[in-house]
Amino acid sequence: MDGGLIAVAVRAEHDRAVLAGLLGRDPVLHAYQLGDLDDFFWPYTSWFRRGDQVVLLYHGVELPTLLAFAAPDRVADLAGLLVEAAPVLPARMWAHLSPGLEGALGRWFVVSEAAAHHRMVLTDPGRLAAVPVVGEPLGPADAAELAGLYAVAYPGNWFDARMLETGQYVGVRERGRLVAVAGVHVFSPRWRVAALGNVTTHPQVRGRGLGAGVVAALCARLRTSVDHVTLNVRADNAAAVRLYERLGFSRVAGFTECALTSAVAAG
Repeated sequence: MDGGLIAVAVRAEHDRAVLAGLLGRDPVLHAYQLGDLDDFFWPYTSWFRRGDQVVLLYHGVELPTLLAFAAPDRVADLAGLLVEAAPVLPARMWAHLSPGLEGALGRWFVVSEAAAHHRMVLTDPGRLAAVPVVGEPLGPADAAELAGLYAVAYPGNWFDARMLETGQYVGVRERGRLVAVAGVHVFSPRWRVAALGNVTTHPQVRGRGLGAGVVAALCARLRTSVDHVTLNVRADNAAAVRLYERLGFSRVAGFTECALTSAVAAG
């Protein structure tokens, strides 16, 4: 976007060890950013830092995504960093922002498609024992079949087929057809974090517990190599929130997912 509105020197951070130290102070809140420190994602990231506050711009997808999270008592500090970084950010982005940060970008961006989300983390894994585990591991050879399931059962979701290389996707087949799946957006044994994603069940077989079963199976796999299993879920998706709570997840933070368009372009 046009940087002529103000002239500032934005500090880019390139030291993964520094970033890991800062983000690792709250690995649940920053699970996605920690995962993006891995070689798998690192080439697609740009990091901005001011003091101990960090913002990530992930550009490995069609629409770059801005991730800016802070504890409630540090939102004002992170807002200051966003104000400094705004002139060098893309003209169009998707964003995940701690509550209150949308206003910090109001001079430069128009916010649209905003939706409240919960960050959840597995806090009571004992509840998983009560769920019948189902499914088998999926890999790169299953990418086309999986994309077909998402087209029917979860249209519009974000799915990076490269994540199948992690071995952290579990699916259920009936009569040779893939009907339920649970996967990850982030999986990092190095930083000991994972984020569930791309969880869905074919409409024809919903209500039979297959979704809970594949999530339970995947969580069991993940817990052998990570300390924190997290996920994002829309706050208004009451059925999904109840499911995850039944499986032992707790809500730990809220954030806004939204589209950002530069005020210059929007005007």
